[in-house]
Amino acid sequence: MADAAAADTPLLQTPLHERHVALGARMVPFAGYAMPVQYKDGILTEHLWTRENAGLFDVSHMGQRFLIGADHATTARALETLIPADIQGLAPGQQRYSQFLTVDGGILDDLMVTRPADPAEDGVLYLVVNAACKHDDDKLLEKLPLKFIRAEHRALLALQGPKAVDALARHAPGVADMGFMTSITTTFDGIPVNVSRSGYTGEDGYEISVANDKAVAVFDALLSEPEVKPIGLGARDSLRLEAGLCLYGHDIDTTTSPVEGQLQWSIQKRRREAGDFPGAQRILAELKDGPSRKRVGILPDGKAPAREGTEIMKDGAVIGRVTSGGFGPSVNGPVAMGYVASAHAAPGTEIELMVRGKALPARIVALPFVPNRFFRKQS
Repeated sequence: MADAAAADTPLLQTPLHERHVALGARMVPFAGYAMPVQYKDGILTEHLWTRENAGLFDVSHMGQRFLIGADHATTARALETLIPADIQGLAPGQQRYSQFLTVDGGILDDLMVTRPADPAEDGVLYLVVNAACKHDDDKLLEKLPLKFIRAEHRALLALQGPKAVDALARHAPGVADMGFMTSITTTFDGIPVNVSRSGYTGEDGYEISVANDKAVAVFDALLSEPEVKPIGLGARDSLRLEAGLCLYGHDIDTTTSPVEGQLQWSIQKRRREAGDFPGAQRILAELKDGPSRKRVGILPDGKAPAREGTEIMKDGAVIGRVTSGGFGPSVNGPVAMGYVASAHAAPGTEIELMVRGKALPARIVALPFVPNRFFRKQS
């Protein structure tokens, strides 16, 4: 009955829906929204364009949320009851990646947390959560002793690629001077926007939060730049896979811990020492002794892609499963990620993938498949 009800529920639309249709996008259901999976040029062209120039993504389906307390310490302490990242130590204008955790150390969702740079916004934290999880995330956030705002009045755009800085800097003062994982409030052709230097492709780039009624103006202005083309969900997925980035519900979920997912870098020293976050007993034990399995990169031989769910074999035994897989346009061949028993997780390990009933050779490789090119300021 639940599935039938969901099927009868009309798809939501982002403020840019009509622009996608006008640009010839193929629209598909995604997390309850009608979203562009590709435009006329196709996924392969869109992927390579983003790697070489700048791609513009509509990510307005994501959940933008605000938490507001008396001061930063108050708000940060409250959020830290749900996640393992050090938010109290977050500097003004800094952004941090983390995860909502279960009491057993599984991942309920992953998210970005930003402390606004403006001193007038002391006590405010801005969150971006996954579209498919945002309503469950809201139930967690609503229980915190803080003011909670669902920012449904705001759209979110991602401009990604090595030439993103050139295109955005023509419209938004201050963005060229930003470092990776920082955030500023600025204007885009006079329109107030919040901009972070971050993204989901492994490339340099930005995410731009803007009022719904101004989103089309920002979208059209960026598309007028020669470096920029619109990019759909298909290339977004292949880009993040090549970059070795997790997709919630596939590479991480409630059955995986941050340590198994190779995300331990997102748990800062203070939180490890305090051990005061959900699932700390399991996570700290895995940090000390190592997890029983690990997320790894997988490079199949030949041209046959290994899709999600493919069994990973070693010496005739199943040692894990693929969680994301497909064709990597920049690699010009199939790539995959998955979990294997830690004893077999070392790069160079020869494995086999059961694809359509055939055992095909592959090997474990270090992630990412394509080097990340995030912009890090020189100190």
